[in-house]
Amino acid sequence: MKSINSDEYHSFLECLISARKNADLTQQELADRLNKPQSFVSKYENRERRLDVIEFLQIVRAIGVSPSEVLRKMEINNPFKKI
Repeated sequence: MKSINSDEYHSFLECLISARKNADLTQQELADRLNKPQSFVSKYENRERRLDVIEFLQIVRAIGVSPSEVLRKMEINNPFKKI
């Protein structure tokens, strides 16, 4: 199973989408802040594209939240299973 389809990745994206919406940003407004096309935001939000850690950091900075805030919400919403 690819991680883009995992429950954990889905939870991660839900937290990122929620952060964007809580900041009152549209996909286009966020894309403008990132100097990217709107399709960049749409593709990762719709799980058509995987984000790397550098892109994640750029996105949260553009939204105006800390990376730890997004990851903390993800952990609360969907704690990782013990390995």
